[in-house]
Amino acid sequence: MFGVRGLLRTLRRCSSAPCPKRAPAARLKVREALEARELPGADVKVQGWVRSVRSQKEVLFLHLNDGSSLESLQVVADPSLEYRDLTFGSAVEVQGKLLKSLHQKQNVELKAENIRVVGPCDALMFPFKLREKHPLEYTRQFPHLRCRTNTLRSLLRVRSEATAAIHSFFQTANKVKEHEGESHFFKVPAFLTVSGQLHLEVMAGAFTQVFTFGPTFRAENSQSRRHLAEFYMVEAEVSFTESLQDIMQVIEDLFKTATSTVLSRCPHEVEFFYKYIAPAQKGRLERMLKNKFLTLSYTEAVEILKRAPQTFTFKPEWGQDLQTEHEKYLVTHCGEVPVFVIDYPYDLKPFYMRDNDDGPQHTVAAVDLLVPEVGELCGGSLREERLHFLQSRLQRLGLSDTYQWYLDLRKFGSVPHGGFGMGFERYLQCILGVSNIKDVMPFPRFPHSCLL
Repeated sequence: MFGVRGLLRTLRRCSSAPCPKRAPAARLKVREALEARELPGADVKVQGWVRSVRSQKEVLFLHLNDGSSLESLQVVADPSLEYRDLTFGSAVEVQGKLLKSLHQKQNVELKAENIRVVGPCDALMFPFKLREKHPLEYTRQFPHLRCRTNTLRSLLRVRSEATAAIHSFFQTANKVKEHEGESHFFKVPAFLTVSGQLHLEVMAGAFTQVFTFGPTFRAENSQSRRHLAEFYMVEAEVSFTESLQDIMQVIEDLFKTATSTVLSRCPHEVEFFYKYIAPAQKGRLERMLKNKFLTLSYTEAVEILKRAPQTFTFKPEWGQDLQTEHEKYLVTHCGEVPVFVIDYPYDLKPFYMRDNDDGPQHTVAAVDLLVPEVGELCGGSLREERLHFLQSRLQRLGLSDTYQWYLDLRKFGSVPHGGFGMGFERYLQCILGVSNIKDVMPFPRFPHSCLL
């Protein structure tokens, strides 16, 4: 009897003790799941969008992506878990065990125990179709959905890393960023600007080296592959420099440093573009990074164009601006290596560029960087720090009153300085080989088009 009573007491104690609970499934991003090295078979939960569905008699295959990686995670499930709403484009939550894959091309796969459709997707109405390669011109019609394509997802990851790389370059160089203020109403006429340069010159008078990176606006009615109404600009100003070579060196260092960082942090995304969009761009970019950028004077450039064996739409003449066809020819002529063109005609350039005070062909200390396939990528100059030169030019243009504040900068502690601007979208075109600038901006806005 004693033994039975003791056993009953033991059973009562066991029944009143809390039962061990199953540990909740760890939530992983697709990238984290793909990079997992230890695979104990623990429960995990992955959320994302279905990139493909393939049902066989004994097994159901899904490919799942959440935007954290270009590569998708393969999900293996029992066909009984297939639902009518489980289609290409649908949002799902999958819970199961992460296991080593038997397939050579992938390290892991998720053995699903439960699949929940969070948001169904009508595959017939969805504008992008499974296993169909859509032209960039087609996807451009759907700015609210095209970020779900591999091309735009890759582009946006590259864009994010390039932004961070540019900030890192300037911050490492101890340049101060000028932050744009909030928009508000004014009591005087105000206009959207295509550049923050003049404001940067104000800041350079206190911080020596400054930069800004933000949206700018262009009112030109251009439908070309190279222009947008809204785009992003990287701009920098450096005080205490009397050499255009100093500005050119910063431009070259920025290009090579930022690009090397992007290539190291987004290798799969960049390779995607070289495989499907621009196969020849990989070799071009390698030449750009390997070689020292070349330098031509504007006068030398015009002479090269005049001797060219081809006929240009716009005849090259000294005193005329270089057209895109001229820029691309010069880069090709120089072996597909970026080219600095310096010392442009005085009458071609804005009032703030430093007068070279030369003759008989009057020039200013200006520079444009030309790159393969794109043409002009950067534009800069030494700024006119001499008060009497600047005053004289503004008077001739009838702008003295408007720019009195700008003249004040030359009156109170002025120093020799210079700077440049780089179009961010053109930079992305250059490193990825994308021919149309509208395809490197998530929501492109250009004349007669503002879909979002």
